[in-house]
Amino acid sequence: MNSSIEGRLERGLFAARWLMAPMYLGLVVALAMLVVVFIRETAYYAPQVLVMTSEDAILAILTLIDLTLAANLLLIVLFSGYETFVSKLDIAENQDRPAWMGTVDFSGLKLKLVASIVAISGISLLKRFMEIGEVNPEVPFDPTQLRWMVVIHITFVISGVLLALMDWLTARSAKG
Repeated sequence: MNSSIEGRLERGLFAARWLMAPMYLGLVVALAMLVVVFIRETAYYAPQVLVMTSEDAILAILTLIDLTLAANLLLIVLFSGYETFVSKLDIAENQDRPAWMGTVDFSGLKLKLVASIVAISGISLLKRFMEIGEVNPEVPFDPTQLRWMVVIHITFVISGVLLALMDWLTARSAKG
């Protein structure tokens, strides 16, 4: 009798992973939101291309790259998270299947997540650096804010390096 209760409990716990599915559907909605923002930003900058300075063009491009990196991050979390925690995607025969799908484990997912955050933070910081000295900036230059952005970016970088080091040490100790 005890094993029957235990078996049902374990099957129930295993089935509970499907409670994550609506969250992954929510990430699909978030990806669609990013697409809308990307299109809006492109529609805003495209008509100005003939009167843009090179700095303005670079800032516009960095904005689009930033959105693209965020979308890539969403896809990585969406695919890897779903395959890791819910169920394998049954699309093995599809030629468009990215090579990394099914091969990124939780450790790899964490590293990709941190790397994407560092890249997004770096682009935001670069945009703020480029805005320094502009005649009519959209956001007035604030040295304190910039200092905090640098501190936060360095914190992300150090966190990423420490996370990679911990994963490397864990993998090394598992081999030995």
